[in-house]
Amino acid sequence: MKKNVVLFTALASFLLLFSCKEDKLTEVVEVPLPTKEEKITIGSPNDVKADPGSFEMTKLSFAYDGLSPAIRSLTMETHYSKHYLSYTNNFNKEIVSTEFENMPIEDILKKMDLNNAKLRQNAGGYYNHTLYFNILSPKEQTPKDTLSGSINKEFGSFNNLTNQFKAQSEKQFGSGWVWLVVDRYGKLQITTTQDQDNPLMKNALVPGTPILGIDLWEHAYYLDYQNRKGSYIDAFYEHINWEKVNEYYIEALKKVKKV
Repeated sequence: MKKNVVLFTALASFLLLFSCKEDKLTEVVEVPLPTKEEKITIGSPNDVKADPGSFEMTKLSFAYDGLSPAIRSLTMETHYSKHYLSYTNNFNKEIVSTEFENMPIEDILKKMDLNNAKLRQNAGGYYNHTLYFNILSPKEQTPKDTLSGSINKEFGSFNNLTNQFKAQSEKQFGSGWVWLVVDRYGKLQITTTQDQDNPLMKNALVPGTPILGIDLWEHAYYLDYQNRKGSYIDAFYEHINWEKVNEYYIEALKKVKKV
């Protein structure tokens, strides 16, 4: 009897969807359910090596599951061993036998011709991902030392910085990045860039040295969060290595002669 009720309900729904009321038809698309789970083997970040070239990938300080469940192992492995690796290899190929081959990455980003689309995308992708993977940590932290004092001075509090950074990340449309940078005057600012651009490039709205950046390309979060970008932003923020960000901050201040 129960099976008959279910069958009748399904049949009635089917007829309703294809009724000709108001001369309209509603298309029904059947999405088949997976018949079995695929077995996925997760490797180790230590096994990932770029092809020989001027620049190497930064080493992850944790295993692929180190940020789980906030950022799960499959997402981390795909992001690191596929996307980051690809940017690194392509970047090295682009600068072979050019003036940039033995130049620091920061200088390349500042001097390169932005009309060179391949170099722009791959140099930015390499730099951006290197910083991204360097400022992640399995342990939740808060800013300390010099950076903490500057955040309180320039944003009012760490909570204010957090709210502004997350709000800007939520508003960012399409693929891109949100950054915390040290500008040319030694001040902290939040800014954004599209695609794989960053604030070191000539087209930056707020020129400066990035000390923190969140990857908002879908490859960074879609396997875990689909369209819930805000959940990814919260998860990312819980795993920022503020000790490393503080190191970047001191280095950036030295460049603008503020320490």
